[in-house]
Amino acid sequence: MSIENFMAGYKAAWEARDPALFAALFQEDGSYHNTPFQVQAGREQLVAYWRRVQLQEDVQLSYEVLASQGKIGLAHWHVTYQVASEELFHIWARSTGTGLPPRKPGDPLPRMVLDGMLQATFSNGLCTEARIWWHSMPQAM
Repeated sequence: MSIENFMAGYKAAWEARDPALFAALFQEDGSYHNTPFQVQAGREQLVAYWRRVQLQEDVQLSYEVLASQGKIGLAHWHVTYQVASEELFHIWARSTGTGLPPRKPGDPLPRMVLDGMLQATFSNGLCTEARIWWHSMPQAM
């Protein structure tokens, strides 16, 4: 697998909101560092983590491969999605460390914008380790 193949699969898995498709990009003991301090290792944890994307709707992901050398690749990615539940909105607010943006009761849930980098290492046709660094915020109205 190359970073180009991985990113095509990453895009497909995220836009389809499919945890199994996401986990299939990794070796059985592969790891995904969704922040520098959190890691999901092994397909069971990968699937469990990726289930949160099922709380997103209308996901649109674009990416640009920045570097590919041997078994390592680097890509810039950008995603937007509609928050589909209060639960996801609160997960997002906790993960950013910035707290909840002001909302009045009955206000619609926001459309989110995430922008990030992904570094991946590959062996035997699958990802052994992926690390992402990202920032998110509600999309401007």
